[in-house]
Amino acid sequence: MPVTLSIKNVPDDIARKLRLRAASHQRTLQEELLDMVKQAVKDDALVTLDGIMAAAQRKKPALDEAADRVRSAQDAEQKRVAQRFEDLLGSPDRPTRGTGPGRSGGGGDVR
Repeated sequence: MPVTLSIKNVPDDIARKLRLRAASHQRTLQEELLDMVKQAVKDDALVTLDGIMAAAQRKKPALDEAADRVRSAQDAEQKRVAQRFEDLLGSPDRPTRGTGPGRSGGGGDVR
């Protein structure tokens, strides 16, 4: 059995745009609104908690790929920073810059 729906307090600019839309489709406002409602619910499945949970647990390849790219970029950045620290600090086997024989700061006595 058909049901009558009513929308109250529609702003004037919205009502005007709906009338223009109906006219452009050569329909009455009633026909246009009914078509819009039909399109809005077309092919919509009933939403259930089970359906929502199943959708949440499905694999999302695009999201997984993006997460892998982020992890790879973070790993590469971490390696780059670690290498930079090693370059700046030097290894324990190498003398640091500014020390050694004949250089100031090398512990020699300068007269």
